[in-house]
Amino acid sequence: MAHSGRCLCGDIQFQYGGPLGPVVLCHCKQCQRAHGSAFSASAPAQAIHMQWLIGADQLKEYASSPGKYRGFCGRCGSQLYSRVDAIPAILRLRVGALERPLGKIAAQHVHVAAQSDWFQITDSLPQFDKTERTNDPH
Repeated sequence: MAHSGRCLCGDIQFQYGGPLGPVVLCHCKQCQRAHGSAFSASAPAQAIHMQWLIGADQLKEYASSPGKYRGFCGRCGSQLYSRVDAIPAILRLRVGALERPLGKIAAQHVHVAAQSDWFQITDSLPQFDKTERTNDPH
């Protein structure tokens, strides 16, 4: 199943034609700052299946820590993915940028020790103090 998505202003549009891994809700301080929210929502995606339809020249990356990069629109600032040098074939696709519902729920919360004091996790999803990186979306 192909997934289409875009940034807030629409300057960047993409299509992803591969499998998406589990949706992970990350509560680390970097994700809180980058998204201006209590957590980010992303799923591992195989970079080889990502196609930038328009606006690839607007795509910018910020090195948020050594070996980790956050991809975003240079015009509106929408976060689209993150990637790490250690796993170059995988992007962590920001699922909020997708046009249609995924048809699945989040799988887990990670970095819960850093969660904000103004948001409480009330669901029954598994919670972890760190994240496991995977290169096998399914």
